[in-house]
Amino acid sequence: MKHLLSAADLSPAQAVHVLDTAAQMAATQAREIKKLPTLRGRTVVNLFFEDSTRTRISFETAAKRLSADVINFSAKGSSVSKGESLKDTALTLQAMGADAVVIRHQASGAPHTLAHAGWTSGAVVNAGDGMHQHPTQALLDAYTLRRHLVGDRGTTDTTGRDLAGLHVAIVGDVLHSRVARSNVQLLRTLGARVTLVAPPTLLPVGVHTWPATVSYDLDDALATRPDAVMMLRVQRERMSSAGGGFFPSPLEYTRGYGLDARRLAALPDHAVVLHPGPMNRGLEISADAADSPRAVIVEQVANGVAVRMAVLYLLLAGDGTRTTRTTDETKVPA
Repeated sequence: MKHLLSAADLSPAQAVHVLDTAAQMAATQAREIKKLPTLRGRTVVNLFFEDSTRTRISFETAAKRLSADVINFSAKGSSVSKGESLKDTALTLQAMGADAVVIRHQASGAPHTLAHAGWTSGAVVNAGDGMHQHPTQALLDAYTLRRHLVGDRGTTDTTGRDLAGLHVAIVGDVLHSRVARSNVQLLRTLGARVTLVAPPTLLPVGVHTWPATVSYDLDDALATRPDAVMMLRVQRERMSSAGGGFFPSPLEYTRGYGLDARRLAALPDHAVVLHPGPMNRGLEISADAADSPRAVIVEQVANGVAVRMAVLYLLLAGDGTRTTRTTDETKVPA
């Protein structure tokens, strides 16, 4: 692949290959010297039209760990705020020699336009576009699930393994969530079974055509004993007050769809809790659940660096066609 724009871009074999490469990257990060020379001389641009501290820092860290030069571009205070178009911004970055553009944009489809309009010859990575896609978040979630739920107890070697046989419940604001859309696609690609749990007002039109089961009752969904529960942030910034309320009150939402200590206790002993962050503690997840040993939320952040290292490596060096460097320089150290 030249770009990563959607979780749907990945075949089962490609998805497993990314996860395997991420595992190799994670192994290098346990060393005293974490930096690899793999992308030395390459330039990665973080082009963020929406605020995102977590994702931007993760991509920046990943690129720097691979020895790439990093340019951080924020729309606020830039030429964009003066009216410059995405096209002109992209052409400027192309003139600066960007080998990869990591883009987050409020408009769904903006990364696809950037990748296919001829404005850049570099690789394009979608870091979140509107309510559409966030493929690297889905990959890091899948990587986290594989580490905890796949393979024999006592071993961390999951090389070549997918998520077949796992059941994942995705709970909350599915309507506004690009994370939910990407995860449904990738989890199904990897063989997992997915249940979406939300009030009807927070489910998109056509959700019953998605490759997932839909439930309106969290307690009923937990009774099916899922292997993992992924709580989604209630995206109040995307909820227009002019359009009416999506739920009666925060308290009612928490009672119906919040993960608390009681619901946590109903999960199987091996089950884990995920959240893409940032969390609304006390709304979609209680402090007890967020801080529980079952919660792998902080680990997701660490895994995000390894996964994004893998994505940048595979796009810029991994296929042997986008670089003139020798094999010894581009390979991932064992």
